[in-house]
Amino acid sequence: MDLKKENQINKEVEKGKKTIGEFKKFIFRGNVMDMAVGVIIGAAFGKIVTSLVSDIIMPVVGLLSGGADFTNYFVQLGSSSEKYATVADATAAGVATLNYGKFIQNIIDFLIVAVCIFFMIKIINRLVEGAKKSEILLKGGKGKSSEVVLVEEPLTKVCPFCYSEISVKAVKCPHCTSDIK
Repeated sequence: MDLKKENQINKEVEKGKKTIGEFKKFIFRGNVMDMAVGVIIGAAFGKIVTSLVSDIIMPVVGLLSGGADFTNYFVQLGSSSEKYATVADATAAGVATLNYGKFIQNIIDFLIVAVCIFFMIKIINRLVEGAKKSEILLKGGKGKSSEVVLVEEPLTKVCPFCYSEISVKAVKCPHCTSDIK
């Protein structure tokens, strides 16, 4: 094999190694892993919410509405003279249906998921906020203890001349162009 082809092959191998390295860096980055965990937990959470809606909430709503089963609220489409009691019966007979009861149930599912996510985020935000403000005591060896205080450093400051919010790293205000010390 001539030297030129060998160099070309080596360059292609290096490109492949670089691409694999970039992929590893991408896949093991925190955001991607967090997203993967979120998708898995979201799928499990979806099953819980679906069960909550179909097994607990909808029977109560049905009882309050006189025993109505929303999943069997439908409009039969077409010119068939026979009337069907359930969506399953109509579908088995090959009749087209407009299933507005299932749509109502899906809207209720969505609203319950939205409320659950809202409260989960609210709780998580409270926990994170509390952790930033709290003190953590670490026990050292041989009876010693050291105190570590979590301090959140500010990312912005106020310009003393125009009172605009600017980065703490700024040496010149972008709003009034004053020199900041």
